[in-house]
Amino acid sequence: MLTASSTPVDQVAIPRSGSRTTAGETLAFVARTTALAGVALVVLVLLLVATGHDPAVALTALVRGAFGSWYAITSATLVRAVPLALAGLAVAIAFRAGILNIGAEGQLLMGAAIAAAVASVVGSLPAPIAIVCILLAGAAAGGAWASIAALLRQRFGVLEVISTIMLNFLAQYLIGWLVRGPLQEPTRINPQSKSLPDALHLPVLLEGTRLHVGVLLAIALAIGAWWWLKETAGGFRLRAVGANAAAAATTGQIRVGRTVVLAFVASGALAGLAGSVEFTGVTYALYDNFSPGYGFTAIAVALLARLNPIGVLATALLFGALEAGANAMQRDAGVPSVVVSVVEATLILSVVAAERWQSRSVARAESGT
Repeated sequence: MLTASSTPVDQVAIPRSGSRTTAGETLAFVARTTALAGVALVVLVLLLVATGHDPAVALTALVRGAFGSWYAITSATLVRAVPLALAGLAVAIAFRAGILNIGAEGQLLMGAAIAAAVASVVGSLPAPIAIVCILLAGAAAGGAWASIAALLRQRFGVLEVISTIMLNFLAQYLIGWLVRGPLQEPTRINPQSKSLPDALHLPVLLEGTRLHVGVLLAIALAIGAWWWLKETAGGFRLRAVGANAAAAATTGQIRVGRTVVLAFVASGALAGLAGSVEFTGVTYALYDNFSPGYGFTAIAVALLARLNPIGVLATALLFGALEAGANAMQRDAGVPSVVVSVVEATLILSVVAAERWQSRSVARAESGT
């Protein structure tokens, strides 16, 4: 997985996705994704050769782990894609508003922590109501955690890149304290929360797999976010602020501060929801290293999708496949899974380079040089 140090988003030229998606834009997205996948494949092969591994054996294991069977697709690739899609939507919403929210990881962790806390007190409620309460609590926790950075930016001018990165570390340490203190399981032996009762697990979509209804939730939210950004006044205000906050305030008479705060909170809520979905659908307990870095990888997911909510679903699937395949590659071919992290970082750098090149080309064309 990616880490904070491997994601130079504070220097990224944020891609601006238009309000309309044309056939040409769709083809461009497919072509760009295919080209980047080709770059990733070349980098992976070079890394395998450099580290003394057989590329054919390793790549076969990677493909088998991601798509080699129905179970691999539904219980590995798609299950990993769900938190990546939700956190990717969180990053996309923030970046579209011109907010460099690097804190999706911390917001996801806080969503999972509050979900675990709420799960311990809603067990007496009917299961559907209890599950909804847990999911909403996680979303609220993520939004509240993001609001800290929003307040620091609006009130004290603190760069959100700095504040959200620091809040990631704080959330990680809070999880460590919670699973050894207030939320530790009753025997006080293992540093984790009490296991979630079976009745409060997210329903499984397909018998014999681990695929849960969180995948439908992610799809619905992506479609909803796309429609909201494209068709509503609120979506227009968010895009206007992200494109040029000063112009939005003077020409459009948009309340920039309010829009920024709301976008920040919405972004945090989506990341927090990713944490509560992971808790109720996959792990069923809170523990140290709860997230393998989903919040950081979500930055790559959003950037590769050019901040398009529908595109986020596709890129989340790509990164979910990479993560699933990495585990199989390590297990079956003896290739360290960190090799895939290098590939993911290469994808980010490729996106950044392409955006910079496109921006400079447009600037030169406009200046006539």
